[in-house]
Amino acid sequence: MSGNEFLSTAVRAAKHAGQFILENLGKISKKDIALKQASDFVTFVDKESEQIIIHTIKEDFPNHYFLAEESIKEVEVGEYRWIIDPLDGTTNYIHQYPVFSVSLALEYKKEIILGVTLDIGRDELFTTEKGRGAFLNGNPIKVSKATTLKDSLITTGFPFRRKELIDVYLKLFKNVFNKVSDLRRAGSAALDLAYLACGRCEGFFEIGLSPWDISAGAILIKEAGGVITDFGGGPDYLLTGNIVAGTPAVHKEILAEVKSVFKGVIEK
Repeated sequence: MSGNEFLSTAVRAAKHAGQFILENLGKISKKDIALKQASDFVTFVDKESEQIIIHTIKEDFPNHYFLAEESIKEVEVGEYRWIIDPLDGTTNYIHQYPVFSVSLALEYKKEIILGVTLDIGRDELFTTEKGRGAFLNGNPIKVSKATTLKDSLITTGFPFRRKELIDVYLKLFKNVFNKVSDLRRAGSAALDLAYLACGRCEGFFEIGLSPWDISAGAILIKEAGGVITDFGGGPDYLLTGNIVAGTPAVHKEILAEVKSVFKGVIEK
């Protein structure tokens, strides 16, 4: 099976889900919202868009496995597994704050080989395949040429899944804030990573993310010339959910701050 067939299916699945999400924007009521855990919400739109994606993929690849945020978490898998976030930025979506996305990646023998992120509100499609570069609406993209924190816009997310770490996180936030052009917290990690890949920001850090938040963005950044690691500078960000990403030079500076603040608290 060729990579083009995988990518074609992924793009079609993302666009079908994105259309459904847009059609239901502003139609969420309180009875449609459930709480998965503290400050982590799910709606019928998350669940239905996930089923749209899974159904679309299964039509073409019925023997593939899935790791999907709301429904399927197949751990013991065959060669191919799709990692799916059907609506990244659910809280934004509930409030009609226009920063939310669909994100999916394909894993082959435990290595991410393809990523697709759809910025639904802007109709921007980020795509990548291993060794083939990264693209925005079909045009090649690269990370920013910025080489220092002082010239950089950095994105992040507050640790709503790890609130016990808020004090140490805020120390990191302050240290980075004092060295950068500015900081942003938009509420969709998938879009933060996609924007990093196309040069709209220079770095990103966050604690406690899930594989579906990161997978597509990780390969986008790598293929666009950036660097992505865990808090220890290693490759285990999908396992730990702790992530530092950036242009090569900016990543190095952020990672130094992360190691300084989180030493003895989180090593990876």
